[in-house]
Amino acid sequence: MHDQSDLQRTVRLVAILNFAYFGVELAAALSIHSVSLLADSADFFEDAAVNFLIFAALGWSARKRAKVGMLLAGVLLVPAIAFVLTLVHKLQTPTPPVPEILTLTGLGAMCVNLYCAFRLARFRHHGGSLTKAAFLSARNDVLANVAIVGAGLATLATHSIWPDIVVGAGIALMNLDAAKEVLEAARDEHRQAEEAQP
Repeated sequence: MHDQSDLQRTVRLVAILNFAYFGVELAAALSIHSVSLLADSADFFEDAAVNFLIFAALGWSARKRAKVGMLLAGVLLVPAIAFVLTLVHKLQTPTPPVPEILTLTGLGAMCVNLYCAFRLARFRHHGGSLTKAAFLSARNDVLANVAIVGAGLATLATHSIWPDIVVGAGIALMNLDAAKEVLEAARDEHRQAEEAQP
């Protein structure tokens, strides 16, 4: 079993990195009116919250960890809500985002998330639903960032709003799927904790 202090250090570092890049990506999203970057910045904020919660909850009982896992499943819905609100605004003012900024911001996000996914990968089966939530978020974010880079290149070629919108929708859907997986893992963990009670 991995040393718990190593896990705590890892999730604390991941939380700090996610919160820092949340600010970077939010500023870029607002400056170029990008649906996908705004959805992804909300995802960075969600990842920071998930990892801060994991850091706080690691010393808790299995039952309490399972309850926090259920809460995190709800937190994973934040990017989907952000996407819907941004999409409505985008359709009312259909201006494509600046493709160079979209692409470079997506590349930066991919670097941050690759590093976080690498750090979290060895802990994904340790700590139950909490660390599974962190690993799923990091894994999904790498895929989302590859798509954002693709959207930037497609926007450069087409000058259309749709690559940005389509990628934003994909990010929202990935987070819905992750929320479902985390909720199922948390329910299993809670049931096992209940069965283990005398």
